[in-house]
Amino acid sequence: MAGRHDDEFAEFATGATPRLLRTAWLICGDATQAEDLVQSAMVKLYVRWGWLRERQPMAYARRCILNDHIDTHRRRRRETTVGDLPEQTHHDREPEDTGSIVALLATLPTRERQVVVMRHYAGLSEAEVADLLDVSVGTVKSSASRGLARLRESLAAQDLKEGHHV
Repeated sequence: MAGRHDDEFAEFATGATPRLLRTAWLICGDATQAEDLVQSAMVKLYVRWGWLRERQPMAYARRCILNDHIDTHRRRRRETTVGDLPEQTHHDREPEDTGSIVALLATLPTRERQVVVMRHYAGLSEAEVADLLDVSVGTVKSSASRGLARLRESLAAQDLKEGHHV
């Protein structure tokens, strides 16, 4: 029986890891930390796989990633971004401006960044994000609104700056 569960978990992990890595990377902005977050989530998933496999293991993995990131952020109270992209073999195909996107996301407060990534990259509904972050739907809506407004302002400032160089 354990062998079948191990095979099921391995299949899930193989399919889910690239998307989870990309999501974690967008949330934290650091490839190494993203790998650590996903590895920690996979360990937690594996321990509970017998119970989770018939439920929503991807949602559980996202919750683990977010909780671990929040814990890490509380301990460090700072984020660092890197210019190098994570290994291409482990992630979704990336647009050319991924580095710029991550840099813009890094300017957002943690909660806004988490909400924007979960809503607009992971494609979760407001209710799913609220449940994942253990906040109200109103908090998700306001965080998303503020986060997107800040991203638009940053993009407009970049466009203005680049316009002056032309």
